[in-house]
Amino acid sequence: MSEGRRLTTEERALKVNLNPDIYGSFAEIGAGQEVAANFFKAGGSSGTIAYTHSAYDMKMSDTLYGECKRYVCEERLEQMLDKEYSTIHETLTERGKTSRFFAFANTVESLNYHKTNQGQGWLGLRFQHEVGAEPNEVIIHVKMHDNSNKRQQEALGILGVNLIYACYFAQTNIDEFLDALTHRLPRERMEIDMIRASGPDLGHVDNRILALNLVKRGCTDATMFDQTGKVLQPSTALYKKNVLLMRGRFRPMTKIHVDMIENGSSQYFQEEEVDQDNTTILLELTLKDLTAEGKISAKDFIDRAELLGSMGHTVMISNYLKHYKMIEYLSGITRGKKIGVLLGVYNLQTIFEEKYYDTLNGGLLEAFGRGFGHNVKMFVYPAINPESDDLYTADNFKVPEKLAGLFQFMKASDKVACIEHFDNDLLHILSDHVLSKIRKGDMSWENDVPENVAKAIKYYELFGHVKEPIKAE
Repeated sequence: MSEGRRLTTEERALKVNLNPDIYGSFAEIGAGQEVAANFFKAGGSSGTIAYTHSAYDMKMSDTLYGECKRYVCEERLEQMLDKEYSTIHETLTERGKTSRFFAFANTVESLNYHKTNQGQGWLGLRFQHEVGAEPNEVIIHVKMHDNSNKRQQEALGILGVNLIYACYFAQTNIDEFLDALTHRLPRERMEIDMIRASGPDLGHVDNRILALNLVKRGCTDATMFDQTGKVLQPSTALYKKNVLLMRGRFRPMTKIHVDMIENGSSQYFQEEEVDQDNTTILLELTLKDLTAEGKISAKDFIDRAELLGSMGHTVMISNYLKHYKMIEYLSGITRGKKIGVLLGVYNLQTIFEEKYYDTLNGGLLEAFGRGFGHNVKMFVYPAINPESDDLYTADNFKVPEKLAGLFQFMKASDKVACIEHFDNDLLHILSDHVLSKIRKGDMSWENDVPENVAKAIKYYELFGHVKEPIKAE
């Protein structure tokens, strides 16, 4: 068992305190000064703590850090880190010759007296890995699940110590870092749904891999990043937005995916309740779709993430195997805004298979109530029926007789619609066939994918593609 697993929170704080060159400040808003308190209690804190403070009053907070629309948000955290790090770095110039400075900050909404809110907040550490070096930064967002304010404060204090300890003593690899960060904080107490690392000593860290590992470890059920690879916090990025969701493996993205997105989104934007300027098109990968032979391949994940990002898409990774769970999760964030779901007709058929809902007391009906009872509409892309070569759509969709009434109700309630415009010449394309061609060296695969995807696959040798050796003349 590693040292990080053996040490208690107090012992971790003491190890930081007894390190003579780690020195910094603490600024905590919203849940007491629990992180700083752990370092004071551990002993030897005079060698670590330059100062601590907590600007609870909003006017005082604005005076110190500048105005901000929301006080518990990433923007406020960044303002705090900027202010506190520059203060200690510019004030203690002489000490800076022998010390590795840090600034720890958090801004948190803990459980209120009436327990009508969700405890959540932002924590960050800006720190020097070497004396005199440019600082690094790690930012996380958490949801707190303890049912008392005191317990949430205690958990926050543990997490703050873990963050500082992990940044200084557990940087070797992602697993070691996340082990140190989550020590003594099971998912039942705290959910970490966003983490981002940057800086000269963290250039080797791919934040998308960090995001993947949060879901893989069960620290959260979903996380996301934009087309540049920047990790986003879902509840912030999608708050009160229209969302158009497309779930898939995208291995690789083909022309049929592009056609589905283009024509499906055009139809979705015509919906009365949809504001195109306030819409996020979200492509989602589940852990199951990233798993092969019982393992998740980081390279395979990055291959797909690179391609989706190169086409300008926001990507979500989730542990929601069932559609209704994914929609239920998004509905809690979008707060009544209309959610669109793009899917193929065979995916629709899967949704109506009762065997997938055996674990629910209410079976399929419970799942449909929890998922499609919200403001949701499915846009169904057609396929060619391999048995008859006929067009298979939501209009001639085959559903078990006992569920025919439910499907008709969903159509009548405007929960299901055919994607009206599509390219019939693309319906033969299947991602699995394209992938097989790539691996076999059958260059006809290039006809099935967008031009920029083909270029990326060849240049970066993605999905098993091997460049042809250059022949000597």
